[in-house]
Amino acid sequence: MTQSTRLSRRTVMVGAAAAFAAPAIVKAQGQTLKIGSLLPRSGFFAQAGQSMHRGALAAPELLAQLGYRVEIVHIDTESNADVARTQAERAINEGCHVLTGAFDSGHTLAIAQVTEQRQIPFVVNVAAAPQITEQGYKFLVRNFQTGGQLVTNGLRLIKDVMDAKSIKFDKAVFLHANDTFGTAQRNAMDAIWPRVGLPIELVDKIAYDPRAQDLSVEVTRIRSLNPDLVMCVTRASDAIKMVRDMVRQRFQPKAIISPGSPGFYDEEFYQALGPLADFVMFGLPWANPKATMTQAFERAFVKANPNNRFAVDSFNAGFTFEGLLIAADAFKRAGTTSGPQLMEAVRATNITDHVMIGGPITFDAKGQNPNIGSALVQNIRRTATVVLPKDVALAEPVLPLPAWQGRS
Repeated sequence: MTQSTRLSRRTVMVGAAAAFAAPAIVKAQGQTLKIGSLLPRSGFFAQAGQSMHRGALAAPELLAQLGYRVEIVHIDTESNADVARTQAERAINEGCHVLTGAFDSGHTLAIAQVTEQRQIPFVVNVAAAPQITEQGYKFLVRNFQTGGQLVTNGLRLIKDVMDAKSIKFDKAVFLHANDTFGTAQRNAMDAIWPRVGLPIELVDKIAYDPRAQDLSVEVTRIRSLNPDLVMCVTRASDAIKMVRDMVRQRFQPKAIISPGSPGFYDEEFYQALGPLADFVMFGLPWANPKATMTQAFERAFVKANPNNRFAVDSFNAGFTFEGLLIAADAFKRAGTTSGPQLMEAVRATNITDHVMIGGPITFDAKGQNPNIGSALVQNIRRTATVVLPKDVALAEPVLPLPAWQGRS
């Protein structure tokens, strides 16, 4: 069953002193696990947070079918790291046995400090900053790729699509947001690009402020360099600005590919740009459209969210479901809500039947799942469509990028 709970800043302060009490060791009551789902459902990251929330709304029915009993407490972090921290404290004080979340890496690190102190398991469903699993947290696991893994797999997929379509890119530009995530991806690109062996000259790396009104200056700079390939790390709002300024300036590269970032698959992107949203590509961990669990989850998603498209939400919703599945599966094996014992079961996770592309869900000594795969996804008729690798693809990739003008 589900419970929708709004934890306000005011109520968070009540009993705050208890946040630093001794770790909670609680016997399983009624064999139901109480999970706090912390997501940015309002504020700057609301588009992604709402998408992930829809996955959390769809999860209980499928988890029940799989034999798990969970209660999900839905918590809004308001796209604010300080709120994320205080909401995590309040959720634990209110009896949550496990926390999941939190999309933004800064929010995730803030929550991790709380769960580590309180000895409560924290299952990270989406957040890429490498330091999340490099700081020695004992009560944290991450079922998501690091920024370096996102970039590495994204660049390999660029090579794969060049081979598949017999297309050559001579010059590339890397455009990225200057926020925590974008900067981490830039650092990863600096380290990884020289090693991947792509036969492309990377002529410039350009940072931008995602809160800027437009990206006209950055696009003018890119246009002057005239690259075949634009690689970018964006979110939906700034991806919209980028495409609009490319269209205004009549800049037409052969391809626009994100080697690991959100933005291109958000409903906001499709609604704002219409046919101009088509044919951009992104390399990301993605739901396996041919997996039995994905198909079962899609049925639950459609039932819980009849006004939303699973094809659009499958990335955010899929990782959200898997975070809840990891917690529920660990609880079933542990038979207790004791934080340390439950965390031991979380670390011993081995789930072979799941939603996202890749091998079994397992965790290494640092709490990182090393088996997550990536797909190359392309917008086709305003729908995120897997085009590589071939064994999970639903369509052939379209390259070069069709002209902006004349689309319908």
